[in-house]
Amino acid sequence: MDQSEGSIHHKWMKCAMQMAEEALAAQEVPVGCVFIRHGRIIAEARNRTNELRNATRHAELEAIDCILSNKDLTPELRDYPLSDTSLYVTVEPCIMCASALRQLGIKEVFYGCENDRFGGCGSVLGVNESLTHPKHPGYKATSGYCREEAIMILRRFYITENTNAPVPKSKTNRVLKTEIKPHTRSPGS
Repeated sequence: MDQSEGSIHHKWMKCAMQMAEEALAAQEVPVGCVFIRHGRIIAEARNRTNELRNATRHAELEAIDCILSNKDLTPELRDYPLSDTSLYVTVEPCIMCASALRQLGIKEVFYGCENDRFGGCGSVLGVNESLTHPKHPGYKATSGYCREEAIMILRRFYITENTNAPVPKSKTNRVLKTEIKPHTRSPGS
């Protein structure tokens, strides 16, 4: 990867981080994303699961709904409407989102930090390309862009009381951890 390619990835990931900040401000798990086609953002979104009381309203699916419902972005029905589109998302897509991205033929995915509990691009299950599928082609997923920022915004959320939880847990004694262990792979590897 050359220097200019790295700066482009960093630029788009910063846009995704802005959406994650919006999610944090709305008391949502701070995940944000942007979908890029032909060098421009065609959709951006953040988690809205608490706001809509719907566990499927992850950032990726929110943006996909915008893309598929917009006749300018998806003028015709076709098997893989995202085949010329890249996704930048602050956290590795979960298994549900990774599967939806594959079914829609996403070109590639770039994400900040791993999702050790629900990751669908290799942390838990390699839905993106490791699992074979009889119809849908796999896609490449690359981690590590703005990784530290993505981890820290998640930590900022999880140290606070989740007022939307059915039985909120007291977190008055929690301390924000600022040390981040290095990732085993560098961005783009």
